[in-house]
Order: sequence, then structure tokens, then C-alpha cells
Amino acid sequence: MFLTHFIIGLLVSSFSIAVILLIRKWFGRQLTAKWHYHLWMFLFMALALPFIPTHLYNFSSFYSGGGTYQTNAPSSNMELTETNMMQGLHLMQDFSVSVNRSDLSLLNMGVMGLWMSGVLLFTFIMVRGWLTLRRIKKDSSAFSNQEVLVLFEECKKRLKIKRSIKIVISKRVQSPMIFGLFQTYIALPAQHESWVSLKNYECIFLHELNHYKNKDLLTNYVILFYQIIYWFNPLVWLAFREMRLDREIACDTSVLQLLDDNSFSEYGNTIINFVDLSKRSSKLQLMTQLNGSKLQIKKRIEQISSYKHGAKKSIRKSIFIYVLASSILTIQLPFVSAFATENNRYYFNNDGTVYEDLHQFFKGYEGSFVLYDHSAQQYRIYNEEKSTLRVSPDSTYKIYSALFALESNVISPEESTLSWDGTEQPFEAWNMDQDISSALQKSVNWYFRELDRRTGFETIQSNLQDINYGNSDVSGGFGDFWHESSLKISPVEQVQLLQAFYNNQLGYKEMHTQAVKEALLLEKNEDARLSGKTGTGTVNGKNINGWFIGYVETKNNTYFFATNIQNEDDSSGSKAVEITLSILKDLGIYKQNGGEKYGEKHS
Repeated sequence: MFLTHFIIGLLVSSFSIAVILLIRKWFGRQLTAKWHYHLWMFLFMALALPFIPTHLYNFSSFYSGGGTYQTNAPSSNMELTETNMMQGLHLMQDFSVSVNRSDLSLLNMGVMGLWMSGVLLFTFIMVRGWLTLRRIKKDSSAFSNQEVLVLFEECKKRLKIKRSIKIVISKRVQSPMIFGLFQTYIALPAQHESWVSLKNYECIFLHELNHYKNKDLLTNYVILFYQIIYWFNPLVWLAFREMRLDREIACDTSVLQLLDDNSFSEYGNTIINFVDLSKRSSKLQLMTQLNGSKLQIKKRIEQISSYKHGAKKSIRKSIFIYVLASSILTIQLPFVSAFATENNRYYFNNDGTVYEDLHQFFKGYEGSFVLYDHSAQQYRIYNEEKSTLRVSPDSTYKIYSALFALESNVISPEESTLSWDGTEQPFEAWNMDQDISSALQKSVNWYFRELDRRTGFETIQSNLQDINYGNSDVSGGFGDFWHESSLKISPVEQVQLLQAFYNNQLGYKEMHTQAVKEALLLEKNEDARLSGKTGTGTVNGKNINGWFIGYVETKNNTYFFATNIQNEDDSSGSKAVEITLSILKDLGIYKQNGGEKYGEKHS
């Protein structure tokens, strides 16, 4: 969702700039001019955070705050949906309670449109500046004063610059400037020759060549890129204004280190003499100029007048300040990671995976099917992209809610019944006492909310993290985090967890795992047993997310599967069951044939 990335960008950029400005204020006197300027490089890294794939720094398994989704508590007039499983799986019912959520699509489109308008406007301004530089280059003439050209080559040698840089004269500039990434030019104003001395030329050349040596021309493009992307944040404009000033002061200091003490005043006068001649243009940000605004010139002259050769500042203190800045800015990573989990993705790498085209089973739906063949130790996946996209687990989470409660001794395999408190429930099937088997088959919300309450919120979060359940984010709130809220999991992860659950690799007691297995059994025949759980995500009365996960046990093998489907109003767990059974039948893994339904002999 664009709105999410917009907010991330605003918060990250504002926090980073505030940190750097405060460090400059508190520790600025401990840093040399060069280190002062290089402190801004942290800003470049911070502004890049929203563009970095979150899996490279995903802390969501350790952090549960700042979730994007917020689910409102179900109101008394909530919309309800009730659908039955396909014929033949009568005992398991796909009940779903709708959650109400504001539609942010129009706001999202509006923010995106406004941002794009700003990007286009400032891109246009940058292009105008680029065209102005082209005209300067086109209308300029070669500089011909041989004495000055010899001096220029000497300045290049002093700075160990070997690349060709052309000096030109232009009527379009009123202050010396350097520009051009591939072919670099130093442009001098046409009216300068009447008063500029050789010493002035030396100051000009050393200044512009230091910009070249320090890669400041490339930095100009990076600054412009971020100003265009973050045009909406005035702090970004303030930061880059301060950064440019620090860059000029750092450049001035580098020049002064090459001059003798008697030349300092000459260097300062050279800068001042170009102030009145210059009319700075906001379009020309792709180059660096000798002068600047009058306020910047004042600060630079103050720095030049106070400069002394041999003055050193502690490198240890500078390193400490840099480590402090990086540490403070790094604390944003968990926040960005957690905030970005709305569209989080699981990064799955299995060389033996077979990707299949099963689109004929998913007509009218976006979705994925994941199957793991235990004997072959092979995944078979339809829709690679969707198979790793994390979405709300909805009622499929209840498998693990039951397991956590058993392990915490909230219930036991022998005593799992909870009494109905008499509160009228949205479905008649919920208005009675429930045990673990009936609650899973009827997907009884009040039963699992009570299990979670007794288990404890912190224990649930810890267990989710321990078993690597999707993003393990419970920030959506107690009782709601699993239902179209903060907790998310991908189909691939569902299958991996089912394998670990089935093989009792989660570290829980065998009898607790077995109790949940028995409750998940849906149907069996002579050839196989089918176990599973549905889930339906219903928002504002529309079924937008459907799950069916489970496994098929045959005489010689076990197959684990997860099907997820999505569309705007018709994605239910029942429909996911229908699609799954069609695929399993087509693959020759499981076929309904009117065999014994589990429960016909087990009430």
C-alpha cells in the first residue's frame, strides 16, 4: 500500500534528520570540517531504508509494535457469514465473523497522486537546470590564457588529479562553477578577467578541483534524487541546505590546508568578490559554485578567518560520534521492518521445487496452492509469487491456539470442554459448550479467544516466535491479531509448519500434538485420511481471503497442502476446500468417494 511507504518515508527521513542536526549541535566542535560534512552520509543511508527489501533487516520476529493494520472490535450489529463445507465434509463448518475497517483506497490513491505530482514538478525543475548547463556548455568558449592554464595544471598535480578537465568562459555564469560527470568543465564568468589575479585563479582552481576530487558532482545527483523523492518533507530541504553549507566549509578547509597563512585573506576575498556579481539560480543544483547565499558566505568567511594550520581534533572523539550516530539511526530498522509487514514476504529457497500451472482451478481468484510430498521430499507450487506472500491466517491460526493452550495446561486432551456463558453468539452452532474437537470443526471464535486469554498474550507471542509462525506480529490486539489484522503467514510457511506439527518437531508434548491431530481429522476411506482447517477473512461483510490447509495420509506417504484464494467478495474457506479437493483428485492424491466421515462413529 503506497500510503504505508509514504508514512515510513516521512517518519524515517524526519527522525534521521533530527538525529543528525542534534549531533551536529551537541558534538559539532569535536569534529573537523571534513568529518562534519561526512556525517551527512548517514542521511543518505537512512533515506534509502524504505527502498531496501525488508528481508535484509527483518526484525518482525522480535518486535510486535507499530503494526499497520488495526482491527475494530466486532460491534453488536456486525455482519455475519455462514457457509458450509462441501458435501461430504459436513462436520467442519466454515463460520466467519466480519470485521469492520475503513476503506483507505481513495486516500491511498489521493496521496499517491499528490506525491507523483510533486515528483513530476521537481523533476521538471531539475531538467530545466540540466538544460541550462547544456546551454552554458554550448555557448562557452575555450579559455586561452596560457599562464593561467599552466597554473591550473599545477593545481591538478597538487591534488593528484590526472583526468582531463576543461576550462571554459561563459557569459551565462557570474561565478566560477564546476559541472559534468563524464566530461567535467570549470566555467568562468566572461567579465572576470579585468580584476582576477593569478592568486585569485589559484584559489578558484583549488576550490573547484577539491569538489571534483571529493566526488561532490556525483553527490549533487544523489541529493537531487532524494529531494525529488522526499519533496513533501521540508526537513529534507533544510537538511540538504545545511549539508551543502558543510560541504563548502569542508572544501574551504581543504583549500586552506594547501595555502600559506598569508593567502587566507586572499582566498576569502576571492569568494566575497563574486557575491555581488552572482544571481544564484535554484535550477542549477547539478553543479557546485564558488559562492553561495550571503548567509552561507558569512559563515564560510567566519570559518576561514578562524582557521589555523596545525589545529587538530581528536580522531577518537570523531569515531565515537560516528558510532553514536550510526547506533541511534540503526534503531529505526525494527520499526521500519514492523511497519512494512503489511505486504511482507517469506523468502523461500528450495532447489527441488516444481512449479505447476493450475490456473484452471482458480478461475475468478488470485491464489496459490502449495503441496509437499513427504516421500519425494519435494514441493509442488502453483503461483510462486503468491505462495510466499504473507496474508492473514484467519481461523487456520486456531490449530496453534489449541496447541499452545494444551502445552500451557489451560486444557488437556481429556478435559478440553469450556462452558458456554449464555451470551448469544452469531451462529447457533456456537451457542453451546465446546471441546477442542467441536471448536475446531465449527471454528468457534469465543472458545479460542478464551483459550488465548487463559494462555496469556506474552506466552502466545513467545510461542509464535519459537515456531517461526509467519511474521509473529500480534500488535493487532488480543483476540483480533489473527483475523485480517497484524499476524500474517504465507502458504509455503503454512505447509512447513504443518510438517513440523505433524512430525512433532515443534517441541511440544506428543499427546498434545495428537489431540489436535484427532480434532483436525475430517474424513477417511480405505485409501487415505484427510485432515485440515479452513479460514475465511471477512471484512465489511465481504469474504476477501480464503484458506484450506491440512494433510492427506495414505498407506505409503503423507502430503501437506495449503490453498489460499483472494478476491473482492467471494473468497471463503469453503471455496478453498472445493479448489483443493479438485487439485488433489487431479493429482491422484485424494478422492472423495462417500467413505466414512470422521464423526459418524465419533460424536
